Amino acid sequence: MSDAGGPPEISKETVRQVSVMQQEFIRDGVEGLRAQVTRMRPLLAKRSKMVAENSDLQGHFWRQVFAHAPPTVDEFFLGVDAAIMAKLEGFEVEHMELKENGEGEPRSFQLTFTFPTGEANPFFTDAKLVKKFWWRKQVQRNSKGHRRTWEGLVSEPVRIQWKEGMDPTRGLLGKACDLWDAEQNHKGDRIELEQYKTLAEAIAEVEKAAEIEDVEEPVLSLGAQSPANTSFFAFFGFRGRDVSAEHSKEATKEEDERFAKMLKGEEVEDEDEDEDDEDDDEFDDSVENVEVFQDGEDIAINIAEEIWPNALKLYTESFDEALDFDESDIECESCDEDEEEDADERPRKKVKA
Repeated sequence: MSDAGGPPEISKETVRQVSVMQQEFIRDGVEGLRAQVTRMRPLLAKRSKMVAENSDLQGHFWRQVFAHAPPTVDEFFLGVDAAIMAKLEGFEVEHMELKENGEGEPRSFQLTFTFPTGEANPFFTDAKLVKKFWWRKQVQRNSKGHRRTWEGLVSEPVRIQWKEGMDPTRGLLGKACDLWDAEQNHKGDRIELEQYKTLAEAIAEVEKAAEIEDVEEPVLSLGAQSPANTSFFAFFGFRGRDVSAEHSKEATKEEDERFAKMLKGEEVEDEDEDEDDEDDDEFDDSVENVEVFQDGEDIAINIAEEIWPNALKLYTESFDEALDFDESDIECESCDEDEEEDADERPRKKVKA
């Protein structure tokens, strides 16, 4: 039901109380994740050991898991991506900033995909693809003093050594890595770099190509489009915001001090959530303009939080269809005629192994 009179006026005290409560929920969620990750580490290590040592699971378990990934991940895999993932031999998630005693940032993590090498992998030569994600916080102010807070995952592009003609990203990932490499030795604005222009043009070409159903290279056909309009492996080029660990530490300290004041009922600088277009232009979005995988943060979190801890469940569920059967399909030569006559009158049961 909509309110024809518009939203009601809310006092500053109510706004403060809502903001404080929202922050308490967020912080409690982080602590809950910290405890969960720390608690599950031994069990996940035990599972990894079982998969590595069991001949029935070696080189098969993680292929089966990703082949039956939840829709939030599966929708990003094209046909060629599925062919590449069919070579997957191992997978690990590590919360590299969380210490054994539970101290550190639990929202940062590393994804490690292990593949065979040589002729066993016709797509690339890398034995491992390692993608790291760091949870960062950023506080920005424009010339008008408007304050904007952001927090989320940032990463660095990971170059994949594709074999000739086997790059499903059509050069997009490589160009993202080229820009990153060029930035490391460049003191000025990234948009001045030739690699920036090259990547921007490549993104435009890929978006255009995604609209074409027929392509010349059948093996790299985009097929049914993913929400990203490109191969899943462009995901390894995801960067996110340009926020360093040092800037994030400063922003976190500022936010903690702000929250402490809010708890005491003291006045704090308001977040400006209604910036106009002119204000938006003052915030740097040059990285976002050449982001090769806009959904990178979401899919990374889904892989780490939906697939990694639930791998055994996904693995066993993938066999449910094969293991479901009707008892009417079972031939029993020893059954007497009376049982056969009554068979149609009994409800059918599903039996799961």
